[in-house]
Amino acid sequence: MTDIRPMDLGEILDGGLTVYRRHFGLLVQLGVVALWLPVALSIYMQLAGGPQEHPVLYGVTLFIQYFASLLLTAGAVRVISDSYLGHTPQLQDALSLGFSKIWPLFVVGIGYAVVVFVCMLVPGVIAAVLIPILAKGGAGIPALIVGFALLAAAVWFLVFVACGYALTTQVVVLEELSSAFDAFGRSWDLTRGFKRKVFATAAVALIIFSLPAACVAVLAEALRQPAPPVGQAFTVLAALLPIVMTPLLSCVFTLMYYDLRVRREAFDLQVLGQQLGMG
Repeated sequence: MTDIRPMDLGEILDGGLTVYRRHFGLLVQLGVVALWLPVALSIYMQLAGGPQEHPVLYGVTLFIQYFASLLLTAGAVRVISDSYLGHTPQLQDALSLGFSKIWPLFVVGIGYAVVVFVCMLVPGVIAAVLIPILAKGGAGIPALIVGFALLAAAVWFLVFVACGYALTTQVVVLEELSSAFDAFGRSWDLTRGFKRKVFATAAVALIIFSLPAACVAVLAEALRQPAPPVGQAFTVLAALLPIVMTPLLSCVFTLMYYDLRVRREAFDLQVLGQQLGMG
């Protein structure tokens, strides 16, 4: 059983990697069960001409993969929590919790997409109104400055909001809510005053998550013409990577959730066990 305590950035990342390594086999099993269908469709599509040749199949694959990723993420949170409680994580328990949380996670995901869209839309509308007015008045340089300023403000605001809602998944999976949308307010409260830490942790985790996929994709594209069989092998590998890498993000974000709850509330293993129906 591992104590839940406040952690700095390095400890969160190290702890996430430790849990990921300790339960790697189970997390991969969970990934295979959750993602085998969209991964298989993706491999077929890539080897049969790419998304541009199969637009309908591409849309269906993305749709299935989204729900499968929700199942995998929720199940991985259960594995991590069982590990902290000193219990032996079980695939059946992880899948059971994952299936029970798919709908609320889907609702939260739609809400998150709407929030991001609005955050991007508002600066875009302001820019579309102001910049032509300034440009018509002969103020080309001020129009350019306003454009850059609005872009910078939009990026900052989008990152700020994204950090505030970064823990909605963990809140939905680990807490009892009267409505799935309550996860937004709950995540915002937990991250208040810690958004820089959330940003730094998420940025490093996303780099670790994305780097292998980017490297494999570059190799697949580079070898596609000179060595087609090798290029196809790397294409298949790129499609398989989400099975292995997706749980890593869950490990890091779940430990960040633990850290912020410990700092703000009397959160301990007993509370965690009660939330999972073990207390």
